[in-house]
Amino acid sequence: MAEGIQPIFILPEGYTRTSGKDAQRNNIAAAKAIANTVKSTLGPRGMDKMLVDNIGDITITNDGVTVLKNMEVENPAAKMIVEVAKTQEEEVGDGTTTAVIIAGELLKSAEVLLDQSIHPTLIARGYKIAANETQTILDKMSIKLDVNKKEDLAKVVKTATIGKSTGGDEHVVNLIVDSIRHVKSAVGRNESVDLDDIKIEKKVGGGLADSKLVKGVIIDKEKVHPDMPDVVKNAKIALVNMALEIEKTNVDAQIRIEKPEQLGAFLDEEEKMLKDMVKKVKESGANVLVCQKGIDDTAQHFLAKSGILAFRRVSENDIKKIGKATGAKVVSSLDELEGDALGSAGVVRVEKLAGETLAFIEECKNPKAVTILIRGGTEHVIDEVQRAIEDSLGDLRAVIEDNGAIVAGGGSCEMEVSRQLREFGKKLEGREQLAVNSFADSLEIVVKTLAENAGLDPIDILVDIRAAHQKGRVWAGVNLSDVYKPAVSDMDKEGVIEPLRTKKQAIKSASEVAIMILRIDDIIAAGKSANQPPQMPGGPGGYE
Repeated sequence: MAEGIQPIFILPEGYTRTSGKDAQRNNIAAAKAIANTVKSTLGPRGMDKMLVDNIGDITITNDGVTVLKNMEVENPAAKMIVEVAKTQEEEVGDGTTTAVIIAGELLKSAEVLLDQSIHPTLIARGYKIAANETQTILDKMSIKLDVNKKEDLAKVVKTATIGKSTGGDEHVVNLIVDSIRHVKSAVGRNESVDLDDIKIEKKVGGGLADSKLVKGVIIDKEKVHPDMPDVVKNAKIALVNMALEIEKTNVDAQIRIEKPEQLGAFLDEEEKMLKDMVKKVKESGANVLVCQKGIDDTAQHFLAKSGILAFRRVSENDIKKIGKATGAKVVSSLDELEGDALGSAGVVRVEKLAGETLAFIEECKNPKAVTILIRGGTEHVIDEVQRAIEDSLGDLRAVIEDNGAIVAGGGSCEMEVSRQLREFGKKLEGREQLAVNSFADSLEIVVKTLAENAGLDPIDILVDIRAAHQKGRVWAGVNLSDVYKPAVSDMDKEGVIEPLRTKKQAIKSASEVAIMILRIDDIIAAGKSANQPPQMPGGPGGYE
């Protein structure tokens, strides 16, 4: 720097700045680190992670998005990769680990091209071309299954749960398939599924085999009065979102009582009003009352005398589910409690489970809301089973809503897309062709990772599967479901199938985040503390 010339600062004290290749390499290194963290959880032979938070709570899981959410990632580029997993979780529910490792591999391949002095913009353009072509290839190669066949849906669930703690357990698979078949509904020519209609209730105790599907709703509530019945058969259910209490006036009011008789008359009138409320419930034919708000002690007494089983302060979500399961309408006035407003259930019972009292509203005739009750030895076990069930439900919803569109798993889908992308790349001119080929190579990470996690030689497996695809075996992939069968098998014949939507979203999200990270050439970050020492002239934030 010339003598006497002051450095010019464009950023305040405490900011740091990384530019050019350093910025790109830092971002790529962060993305690769995140991908390597979840890599070992992929596939049927994937391992679990134990996550311990700052207060000592433990989570044991091999669900990619759960691992990343609990890691409290701080690096900005790494956070972008975590967002890929979250998007995959929200859009499909499964395939989070696949999306993350593909994103990491795309950036790793891009680093090789950057070392060859290929401009990041050209790489990004090539990746975009490849990503668009991938979506077309996936649509063309997808196959259909019959969404009305229980055994076909069971294959999807088995594929989703085989590497989880459920291990593809037949009992759990049947619970998941049965639950989704109850709640799916026709919308025009297509069918749709609202996963909010499937409630998951967890209770420690027993084992996985004790888990069951309740054709109705379980609510975490006790009966409001001890004299009420514990079991009501052929239940007629009233749902009210009002309080069975004497309402307070909105304005301040005083009641002057001069004689003891007046107080007695006042209390008698209050009691009469509550008695009238209970009378309306009884006359409607209801023998079970589910109330969103409070129930007065006196009203509880009269309900118990009338043999009506009642629950209070039940959440709005639970009340909606009960309505869908039983056909009951939610009313805001007891005058609306007529015959068609009541729902019906085979039985409503109160039962103590794992030291807590639960209310079971079950044996509904045509329930459009159901509950999966998960049992297991510890909290950690049932939490992981819940994650496996949620992933499977997301997969089933995708298959049903996409009219049965699926692809085979075991890395066969990615390998076929990779092969077709290389063929497509030959038609391109210029350096974008190199980026398209790098994109194709990156998709092979799924097969490599599946093989590594199973203790197989990834290079040997990759060579064998490539050769199989060159011979036209579109669904050749890594078979890990049966140790007695060849490691390279046709995965559609093995029944290893995944929703088309899962693969499309995983590759789409991974390519978008890779392109975005590649286009960053400057990282300007604020310091964490206002008390940081000032930057030296010519350092980050200043120019000489």
